[in-house]
Amino acid sequence: MAEEKKEEKKIIVDEDWKKEAEREKEILAQQEEKEAKKEEKSRGPLPKGNFAALVSMLVTQALFALGLVQVEGQEKKTDLELAKYNIDMLETLQEKTKGNLTEEESKVLEHTLNEVRMAYVKAAG
Repeated sequence: MAEEKKEEKKIIVDEDWKKEAEREKEILAQQEEKEAKKEEKSRGPLPKGNFAALVSMLVTQALFALGLVQVEGQEKKTDLELAKYNIDMLETLQEKTKGNLTEEESKVLEHTLNEVRMAYVKAAG
């Protein structure tokens, strides 16, 4: 018994398991790609950014904070501080762009700012 047989440990790799895991990984990647394309198609292409869109975005945020724009399924909340912040951003935009806007852009900003200020006063009062 001087010589004992040493058993070698064998590592058995299941090639089928590897292939199945790789196939599942590919399927998930394809599904994610389809979802991304579907989401992109549902919203459509985004328009080119412009001054009116920037003003509109800030106004929408202010109106949302005033509770005048609501997300479906969520309760209506008023956050006057957030609304004031967005109005202040519009005022800053007006101040910093004075003399650099077209007549139409200037009128849009002035009119929109007046409307959102009135909405704020109404909501705060």
